[in-house]
Amino acid sequence: MTPAARQQAAIEILDLILDGEAAEKALTTWGRRNRYAGSKDRAAVRDHVFSALRCRRSFAVLGGSQTGRGLVLGALRADGIEPATVFSGQGYGPTPLTEAEAEDPEGFASDAERLDIPEWIWPGFATSLGAEVEAAAKALQTRAPVHLRANLLRTTRDAAIAALAEEGILCQPHPACGTALDVTEGARRIRNSESFAEGLVELQDAASQAVVDQLPLADGMRVLDYCAGGGGKSLAMAARAKISLFAHDADPNRMQDLPLRAQRAGADITCLSEDEVTRKAPFDLVLCDAPCSGSGAWRRAPEGKWSLTRDKLDQICATQRQILDDAAALVGAKGHLAYATCSMLDEENSQQIQSFLERNEGWVESDQAAWQVHNGTDGFFVTVLTRVSPGC
Repeated sequence: MTPAARQQAAIEILDLILDGEAAEKALTTWGRRNRYAGSKDRAAVRDHVFSALRCRRSFAVLGGSQTGRGLVLGALRADGIEPATVFSGQGYGPTPLTEAEAEDPEGFASDAERLDIPEWIWPGFATSLGAEVEAAAKALQTRAPVHLRANLLRTTRDAAIAALAEEGILCQPHPACGTALDVTEGARRIRNSESFAEGLVELQDAASQAVVDQLPLADGMRVLDYCAGGGGKSLAMAARAKISLFAHDADPNRMQDLPLRAQRAGADITCLSEDEVTRKAPFDLVLCDAPCSGSGAWRRAPEGKWSLTRDKLDQICATQRQILDDAAALVGAKGHLAYATCSMLDEENSQQIQSFLERNEGWVESDQAAWQVHNGTDGFFVTVLTRVSPGC
């Protein structure tokens, strides 16, 4: 495919997404219908699509419309590329610009528009980030880095770097965590690599790994990952200490791949149903990696940024409060309750913890940490609460 043809493909896919189709589904459907497209073509089209989704507001202004064509035009202008070189109508590329499209774009109406943040959430986003708000928003406009976790049950970080290098995957240590690797070359080879198949490494953001490093894990503890999802943090905890580790999720289907992942990693993890969680309590540590806005990971899942509403965020916060209260009941005397989100919003983080402490006696905050997206990781937050009164 020519560069212009790739852009036309992105236009068509973006129009489907703007009409309500999920991005991954739209990309998959396009790939199946256009089997002539090689792996490099598909990767390039995917990059065009996700870049446009991350910068949907600003590109629409620069391109003059909230359409696939407008977003691609805006992307070219943002990159300083002369649009006529792509919008030429040649080589299966986009048709030439209309007179209206060729006009200079209007300026941005607000910082939120320029920085691609929904207008309604900008005040809370800005308050939460303070002086770092622009740096955070600009980071969310860019492609996310690829990080790996060296699985200490199978290898060391240095040995993992060496093994990956032999397969053409170049990494360097990431400062956020002692197991974290920053992939600098060969990221698309990871899932088909022997290092991945043998469980030497797992794909996991460096801040997500650092959250687990903040937990007071020790040999002999009984630990519950209460909102386990795919089990990334369960696997990371299993490599940190010799613990009895249990995983649970309100939607068990999210954990369907965890047994195979645990086997590959050499980890012993027991998945529990809702009834089994209650019977197995109390636990020494319960981790709640709670559902959230995902604002710290919007560059990985930009659709979530634009689909979030005030009502949805209120519902998410209500769910977080319920999860904290339910999980607290599972923690034994002198045990720990850890609460984490991949959000940078105070109302999902520090304000949730303050609210929990106000309505639940017998707990103290023993640790808190946060990682912001503009510092080389996803945005994450974690607080560790310790029970100082008798538990369940």
